[in-house]
Amino acid sequence: MSFDKLRFAIQDGDAAAAKTLTSALVDSGSVPAEILNQAMLPGMSVVGARFRDREIFLPDVLLAARAMKAAMAVLEPLLLRDRVPSAGAIVLGTVRGDLHDIGKNLVSVMLQGAGYRVVDLGSDVEPDAFIDAAVDEGASVIGMSALLTTTMTEMAAVVGRIRERELHGRVRTIVGGAAVSEAFACEIGADAYASDAMTAVDRVKAMMAANPSI
Repeated sequence: MSFDKLRFAIQDGDAAAAKTLTSALVDSGSVPAEILNQAMLPGMSVVGARFRDREIFLPDVLLAARAMKAAMAVLEPLLLRDRVPSAGAIVLGTVRGDLHDIGKNLVSVMLQGAGYRVVDLGSDVEPDAFIDAAVDEGASVIGMSALLTTTMTEMAAVVGRIRERELHGRVRTIVGGAAVSEAFACEIGADAYASDAMTAVDRVKAMMAANPSI
């Protein structure tokens, strides 16, 4: 059985087919890491690119994420058994004082679809909570979201605390959200800015390649 059917099932958001096809590939002797890298991750990559180009919309991405999750339910125990590492860990959250999380959740979905282990702290996250989680989880990237202009300064607080705790260069930061711009990211000393979920994945990939873990 080829990997194409599983890739298309994930792209189409067909969770039942994704789970069945993953099981069939495992039963046929396919290597779990190859199933992940040659079918599942490429499928989600296509979804991300199509979403970025506005060929599909948020509900389509969420369906694809559900299909990916169904396939991973079959594959993850085997990947752990084989000790296949993830692409890396990233801590995500919406900053203190901000309860909006739709954009952050989409970034989480796309990062998981790209093979990253996401530690999602939710919304209204204290500055030190981001950093503590990064240290505890061995994450080298912290992603922060803000929708409200009144909460943007919390991003600067996180960047400042990273420096105070002498983790700058070991823990990198990426910021985004409706209130945020690239100019603001530069102003506060963040390492990267993303205007959308697919750009966030690309920027995280670049940072992870330069700094895989703390």
